[in-house]
Amino acid sequence: MKTRSGNWVRDNGLLLACLGLFVVFFVGMIVSGAATYNEEQLDHGSQETVSLLGYLLSGDFVEATFENWESEFLQMGMYVVLTAFLYQRGSAESKPIDGEAPQDKDPRLEKLDASMPWPVRRGGVALRFYEHSLAIALFVLFFASWGLHALGGAAAFNEERLQHGQPAVSVLQYLTTSQFWFESMQNWQSEFVAVAAIVGLSIFLRQRGSAESKPVAEPHRETSS
Repeated sequence: MKTRSGNWVRDNGLLLACLGLFVVFFVGMIVSGAATYNEEQLDHGSQETVSLLGYLLSGDFVEATFENWESEFLQMGMYVVLTAFLYQRGSAESKPIDGEAPQDKDPRLEKLDASMPWPVRRGGVALRFYEHSLAIALFVLFFASWGLHALGGAAAFNEERLQHGQPAVSVLQYLTTSQFWFESMQNWQSEFVAVAAIVGLSIFLRQRGSAESKPVAEPHRETSS
């Protein structure tokens, strides 16, 4: 069924708000990160400071940025996959347990029309890829961020080692250090406890008007939003 085209900002408000908040906090991270980096350099007896542009090119910035991004993409990728076949009775974050979910419908059985995405109309390999494309994209972003975390982390790690008169290590050697895995695990665990919180809390708690909540009057055992 066709819907009326409304105000563009209202139609895209959720994405625009999230991107706007990202930009604000990302700029704040860069400014505060550069100041912290320069303070640490002075604490180590160096009189050299870096500009904002210089900080953006540093291993410290690359490591700090992609260490966080990797955990976000891992969380979302795993969540997309796990919610495809796991359930939680009463949670707004779960597919219905006792009924068929629209997401499970085989697109090959649908009557084709021009409003459907191109891969659905095309079928074959294009459709096979498209029906898993969300998880694929998120895991590609995770592995790309994980690789950049390793590169930036190795550069920052080596800079600190050189300041202490120790030899540099390769990226592969850095991957075997406890520091790299601590940086990763400290973020990964926080992402999954946050997911567990919304899955569990949405069983009993409500937020009127939110797509992430069940209707306020819905019984606790009702599953799906």
